[in-house]
Amino acid sequence: MVYFEDAKVGDNIYDLVFGAGKIAKIFDNSHYKIMVDFKNGYEVPYTEDGIPGWGNFKKQTLFHKNDVDLTDVDFSPVSKLLSAKKIIKLREKDRLQVRFPSGVWKNVKKAEPSYVEDLLERELLHV
Repeated sequence: MVYFEDAKVGDNIYDLVFGAGKIAKIFDNSHYKIMVDFKNGYEVPYTEDGIPGWGNFKKQTLFHKNDVDLTDVDFSPVSKLLSAKKIIKLREKDRLQVRFPSGVWKNVKKAEPSYVEDLLERELLHV
């Protein structure tokens, strides 16, 4: 049995990457079974196991809103800006983290490269 087997259009969900949203579409004959619209404007496809078609995730990030326990998730605010030199050093040591649209901090390798580049181009050097 898969997690989103009984999903319906309009179900409230929560994704660790994008935050709160609703199921917008369900596809029967596709690798990605559901399309989700998020409150922050993103639209992302997911497998029936809740794995997004965005980023490098191999595990479920999408859940029914009532099933989510966020007590162990890091939502800390941006504490300081990093220099370009510090970002390069942290990236080389595989310790660089990025804040996803939901507010969760994760390793930069999990994010879509275009998302990280956009942050850096806008000089949001708090990744």
